[in-house]
Amino acid sequence: MENPFVSTDWLAAHLRDPQVVVVDASWHMPNAARNAQAEYLAGHIPGAVFFDIDGIADTTTDLPHMLPSPADFARAVGALGISEDKTIVVYDEVGLFSAPRAWWTFRTFGAESVVILEGGGPKWRAEKRPVEAGLVTRDRVHFETSFDPTAAVDFATVFANLRSHAAQVVDARPAPRFHGEVPEPRPGLKSGHIPDSFNVPVGLLSEGGKLKSPDELRQIFADRGIDLAKPIITSCGSGITAVTLALALEQAGAKDVAVYDGSWAEWGAHKDAEIES
Repeated sequence: MENPFVSTDWLAAHLRDPQVVVVDASWHMPNAARNAQAEYLAGHIPGAVFFDIDGIADTTTDLPHMLPSPADFARAVGALGISEDKTIVVYDEVGLFSAPRAWWTFRTFGAESVVILEGGGPKWRAEKRPVEAGLVTRDRVHFETSFDPTAAVDFATVFANLRSHAAQVVDARPAPRFHGEVPEPRPGLKSGHIPDSFNVPVGLLSEGGKLKSPDELRQIFADRGIDLAKPIITSCGSGITAVTLALALEQAGAKDVAVYDGSWAEWGAHKDAEIES
């Protein structure tokens, strides 16, 4: 795949380009004691709009930040002033955490050019680049969706895969959660993992907000027993870091990768789910 990242130098040079839209897609774990929207209002990259990962989502389910319908997505991002033909630069205030989820969502709905700011807000701020406070609004536009149905899979697909083994399931959660040694951060979920799944904690994949090199990523996946030539389904706690894992797999050379959108938030609560620890 083409390089999904741009540098802070590139963004600084294109900050006033009318074809470029900057998007703060910060999101934090429920137990992180951080409010992404409040932090955005306090200071963000100049001109950036805020992409609410929990808000631009399927509101008909109790599962967190599931993909919305194409019509709902188009309505929400159109209201932010984003059309599918712009160059969309997404970032987050961790470095490389939730921005890939927004990057993947825009791509899934047909955006033509979406990139991630390498190092995110922390790198931008460390370089003493400008920030501004307050809400940024843009004129409403039309976002023409072109939905990719292969980008995500559902519970039924992953459940059927327990028998077919058509795809390798790779889980991005930390090892203690994968092995059921600690409780899940969301209440009411069982502990453990999907049977026969692999564990590649997302923390192994990046350093300083920057994804590791393709060679390093290939070695990590090889060490974990993952065959990049075979289909892969990624999972995590709620579909956020599963996308970072999918991005890393694609950078390493995997060609057939889908995200289990419900991830453990769904599997760990489902009455029919089989669980290993």
